[in-house]
Amino acid sequence: MPIPSFKAFTLALIQLGQVGSNKVENLLHAREMILKAATGQGHTKKPDLIVLPECFNSPYGHTHFPVYAENIGYVPGTAYDAANSSSESVKMLSSVAKELKTWLIGGSIPERDATDDKIYNTCTVYNPNGDLVAMHRKVHLFDIDIPGKIKFKESETLTGGTTLNHFDTEFARIGLGICYDIRFPEMAMIAARKGCHVLIYPGAFNLTTGPLHWELLQRSRAIDNQVFMSMCSPARDMTAGYHAWGHSMVVDPMGAKLCEAQEGEEIVYADIMPEVLKETRAGIPVTVQRRFDVYKDVSAD
Repeated sequence: MPIPSFKAFTLALIQLGQVGSNKVENLLHAREMILKAATGQGHTKKPDLIVLPECFNSPYGHTHFPVYAENIGYVPGTAYDAANSSSESVKMLSSVAKELKTWLIGGSIPERDATDDKIYNTCTVYNPNGDLVAMHRKVHLFDIDIPGKIKFKESETLTGGTTLNHFDTEFARIGLGICYDIRFPEMAMIAARKGCHVLIYPGAFNLTTGPLHWELLQRSRAIDNQVFMSMCSPARDMTAGYHAWGHSMVVDPMGAKLCEAQEGEEIVYADIMPEVLKETRAGIPVTVQRRFDVYKDVSAD
């Protein structure tokens, strides 16, 4: 498909709090916050694209994923009846996107594939008609062990996705990832070389890696690929089993931060300006200086 023209748009990140054990309440609160974000909250423009964080409908943890997992059944390129989906999360997200006539990245939810019973950490995307138009299953599973600080193994219950995904709007091509995916630069490189102007990764870094790597990785991926980069985190809840870092942010192609949340529940906005990308690539023309005669182009089919 032809790459859409890059036009100015406004991005809203919902650093969602109050995610507890009751899925119905989680979905209701997420919906309320999407409605709130759509008002612009005093920002100069109302958002064209709203983003939720990773695992917004359930507590974050490998023991919770199987309990809260929903069947989606989306097949890329085929019509999907979101209004009658068996996924309560998909129905809510589709409905509110249609109601607000906005683009919506539905963070991520635990997804159970009905064909093989495997569970994935899955991001869904909706257009202003409420159509489910893209889906990304987290490719790289968060299996880490830092002695004395944090141990976590998503692979105890989750399976990694096998596809790289982006979607087109009337204002940009947007690449998708989830949290740990950002540590693997090949994903961002491929997305950028496939024409993505913006990369958006719902994520939930912790209090060990968050202070060191959250901002650094986003700025690195933005600078490496001369694209806008954004991650949307849950709010920090010290009573929960997993303590998210927060600090949802948007970074421009020069590595400058356009907005940053703090730790609690918050909505932040950024105006995405195509001129910044064009000026960055013109001034530091790495996109035409790469030496694929010396090293391989990881985006080559």
